[in-house]
Amino acid sequence: MSHISLTYHIIWRTKRNKNTIREQHERELYAYILGICQSKSSRLHRINSMPDHIHLCVEVSPTIALSDFVKVLKQESSKWMKEHREWFPLFEGWGNGYAAFTYSAEERPNVMAYIRNQKEHHKKVTFKDEFLRLMAEFRLDARTDKFLED
Repeated sequence: MSHISLTYHIIWRTKRNKNTIREQHERELYAYILGICQSKSSRLHRINSMPDHIHLCVEVSPTIALSDFVKVLKQESSKWMKEHREWFPLFEGWGNGYAAFTYSAEERPNVMAYIRNQKEHHKKVTFKDEFLRLMAEFRLDARTDKFLED
């Protein structure tokens, strides 16, 4: 038997950075995403969002590639949000791409706290600045990244 723990901090944003995730219905969205994670044998530790992007701390099952996992999350949640247009009337879809950063089990509580405090955090820091800081922390080049543009 194999024993594997793959913890990711995953972020993706709305199409054209539009403010389409309505706070009064974000819990329903979170519950739906939790269900998708569970169906993929993955454990969602924490989820939170702002009107224009979403954060997850999730242990992804080693039976699915990260890119496939995120693709399913984005496709299925987009379809669901469009079916619930009364809750998300301005939602057109998710933007291209995503960001994913790995963390150890020891770091997981800090990532979960960071995600839990997103609404306070973004009173001081823009999404772009947050993204660029994470890219720098993980020594990734964001200069030519289209993640922030579409």
